[in-house]
Amino acid sequence: MKAIEAIGTIDQGRRIHLDEPLSARVSGRVRLLILFGEDDLNERGMLRGAAQGGSFDFLNAPGEAIYTLEDGKPFNDPR
Repeated sequence: MKAIEAIGTIDQGRRIHLDEPLSARVSGRVRLLILFGEDDLNERGMLRGAAQGGSFDFLNAPGEAIYTLEDGKPFNDPR
């Protein structure tokens, strides 16, 4: 059995809404393990969910690599 971690919300109708689409190709019936607590998700968990959710996958496309180390000017903070 494989596992995928996803973060979401359960609405008042007891439906689950995921924050991000699932990154894996999943179809058919699944088995859910729902973890919840009295506190909201911490920032680390939310950042991990965003990073692993596939929202930033477009940055890996070849067309996104438009800058090189020769572009721009160095920034030197005078502090």
